[in-house]
Amino acid sequence: MALVTTYSQKRKEKSIDWLTIMNEGMKVLVATEKPFAKAAVDGIREIVEKAGYELALLEKYTDRQQLLDAVADADALIIRSDKVTAEVVDAAKKLKIVVRAGAGYDNVDLAACTARGIVVMNTPGQNSNAVAELALGMMIYMSRNQFTPGTGHEIHGKKLGIHAYGNVGRIVGRYAKALGMKVCAFDPFTDPKVFECDDVETVGSVEALYSSCDYISVHIPATEQTKKSLNYDLLSKLPKGAVVVNTARKEVVDEEGLMKVLSEREDLKYVTDIAADNQAALNEKFGKRVFATPKKMGAETAEANINAGLAAARQIVEFFVNGDRKFQVNK
Repeated sequence: MALVTTYSQKRKEKSIDWLTIMNEGMKVLVATEKPFAKAAVDGIREIVEKAGYELALLEKYTDRQQLLDAVADADALIIRSDKVTAEVVDAAKKLKIVVRAGAGYDNVDLAACTARGIVVMNTPGQNSNAVAELALGMMIYMSRNQFTPGTGHEIHGKKLGIHAYGNVGRIVGRYAKALGMKVCAFDPFTDPKVFECDDVETVGSVEALYSSCDYISVHIPATEQTKKSLNYDLLSKLPKGAVVVNTARKEVVDEEGLMKVLSEREDLKYVTDIAADNQAALNEKFGKRVFATPKKMGAETAEANINAGLAAARQIVEFFVNGDRKFQVNK
C-alpha cells in the first residue's frame, strides 16, 4: 500500500494545488482477482498519487471476505471482472465511485450503488480494438476449420452482420471492409448519420440481420431485454453455412436454443470467448463446429489492459476534482 504524502511535502511540490491537499486521506482501491499488468498498475499509481490520494491494491484475492475488508475504508474502487454486489456496497461505508475498467458493467449491482448514492462508471472504448481484432480472428479461425487440414473458406466477399454498432462494432466493421467483406448492421440506438458516415448498410430488424448475413458478430450488452435473445427462432433464420461470433456476454444466448439449432442445422457454426454453461456438451456433440476460449479473451491484450486501467484512474480523479460524470452508467 502506498504511503500518503504529508502536507509539508506537498507544499514543496509546485504541481500540487490546494484541491489536492484538501483530498489528502482519500483512498482508491484497485481490487482485481485477475490483476492488471504491472505497467497499468504503475500508471494508475502515478495518476492517483499525483492527485494526492492513497492507492491500495488487492490482487489475486481468493476469498470474498478479503474484498469486503479491503473496501471498508475506500472512497473509490477500480475493478475488472470482479463482482460488486449489494454485500460489497454495504461493506463500503465511504465508497463514492466504482469504475469498471472495461465496457460491460453487469458485474456491478447498479441498484445497490444507486441507493447509496455511489456513482458507477465504465471505460468505453478502451478495450474496443482488442475485442474487434479477436472477433475478426475468430471468423478466420472458424472459416479455416480451426486451422486443421481440409478445405476452408475465405471471408473476403462474405457478408458480415454486426449486432450492435457501438465502439467495438464500428471497429469490426472497418476491419471487415478492409478484408473485403460486405458489412451490414442493426442497432436502433445508433444515430443513422453514423452508418452513413461509415458507409454501412443497415436493416430494420434483428431478424433481417440474421437471415441475410454469412457471419454475425454479436456486441449487445446483457440486459433484461437481451438475455437469451439469441434464441432458437432467431438462430434458425441464419443462411446456410453461417457463423455466429459472440464476444459480448454468454447470457445473451439461449443455450438450449443454440443446442437445438446446431443439432438441426449441420451447416452452422458458433464461436465465442465466453464459454457457455453447457460448453462441454456443445464441444462433445458438435466438435469443430463450435469453439470457446478457455476464459474471456476480448480484453486480454497488454494495450487494452493498460488503457482501461489508466482511464479508470483518470475518471476517478476527474470525478473528485471536477465532478465529471461523463461515463456514469447508473444515472
